[in-house]
Amino acid sequence: MRVATPAQQTRALTASTLAFTVCFAVWTIFSIIGIKIKAELGLNDTQFGILVATPILTGSLSRIFLGVWADQYGGRLVLTIQMLATALATFLLTTVSTYPMFLLAALGVGLAGGSFAVGIQYVSTWYPKEKQGTALGIFGVGNVGAAVTNFGAPILLAAMSDQWQGVAQVYAVIMAVAAVVFFLTTQNDLALQDRKERGLQHASFIKQLEPLKNLQIWRFSLYYFFVFGAFVALALWLPRYYIGVYDLDIKTAGLLAACYALPGSIFRALGGWLSDKYGARAVMYWTFIASVLCTFVLSYPATDYIVAGVEGPIMFNITIPLWLFVCLTIILGFFMSLGKAAVYKHIPIYYPQHVGSVGGIVGLVGGLGGFVLPICFGAMNDIIGVWTSCFMLLTGIIAVALTWMHFAIRHMERSKHPALRGPKYLPELATNDDNARTS
Repeated sequence: MRVATPAQQTRALTASTLAFTVCFAVWTIFSIIGIKIKAELGLNDTQFGILVATPILTGSLSRIFLGVWADQYGGRLVLTIQMLATALATFLLTTVSTYPMFLLAALGVGLAGGSFAVGIQYVSTWYPKEKQGTALGIFGVGNVGAAVTNFGAPILLAAMSDQWQGVAQVYAVIMAVAAVVFFLTTQNDLALQDRKERGLQHASFIKQLEPLKNLQIWRFSLYYFFVFGAFVALALWLPRYYIGVYDLDIKTAGLLAACYALPGSIFRALGGWLSDKYGARAVMYWTFIASVLCTFVLSYPATDYIVAGVEGPIMFNITIPLWLFVCLTIILGFFMSLGKAAVYKHIPIYYPQHVGSVGGIVGLVGGLGGFVLPICFGAMNDIIGVWTSCFMLLTGIIAVALTWMHFAIRHMERSKHPALRGPKYLPELATNDDNARTS
């Protein structure tokens, strides 16, 4: 097995990260243009939630297939084809005008989200195990594409005279160019080259899926459902939240949403480094404990108070101050970023021969969080009329994930060290002779 040179590793990681950034920016495009489409079609919050979540569905479901194909045919080829197909779908989005057709077009745009499963397979093959956490963390910084869209798309929208179609066309062109640049600046991973030179056949699709029978993988998937799925969901939902709760304009709402998405992306590299240095389990504990505290505070609903006044009752509406809300979302995004890297640190260690397929299913479930949660946010807002209900739901999800993780780890520790299963006896009382010797 040939060993990659540092130059090859850097080139593969850099090209993959830039490509993933473009893919993620396109994947979350509806967080901005969706607001214009909502006004254009007169959609309610539930319909809006379905619209912004639909690309996430395709991106999630496609990850398992794209991940397996990346294992079989190499990430370079698969990622290039996927990006070109997404560019075409994004351009065709501008030709539709009805809600059902928007949903259909959004399914095509969602192919952008499948890039993650391909990218982790491609990047991980270039690095040894002791450096994969850091490498995959750097690659995951491509999540910053959500911040790019939340910050840049409103500016682009204004430059296009508020015509969302122009924004989508620009994104389509950028995606196509990025696909060509990625293909021309990278090479097939060394494992794939070795298989070709030795005439070895790649494993069958069913063989690649064998590890999915392990419950451990589904536990990792729940972690990712929150740290990634909820991250995507909030990146899509926050612009609408800021407009609805704090009555901000779309540019300011997009900017503040970007303040959440940015630390939720750029610190993923730090999460990978911390996972290499201190262990992925420790990082996951930090992530879940900090996240549950943030979402619990953010769950506090706006409350109306009526007090007596000189000219009659006066009503006050008490909600979380905007500055505190923004600060809490930044902290939440930061720990989500660490957690995303920590989850994927597990996969090359436990399943080195199935990184694409296992990473694909974990990414699929995580991506489904980005699909299901915006719909839940919109539906709860329409039904009960409490904006903070989205954070109430997230608090419950984190609590379940933290509990399952803790007891699973305790079970593994007791299996490895049977003495831990029994009662933890206190030290025996000192005998009279011992007391005499120490008195």
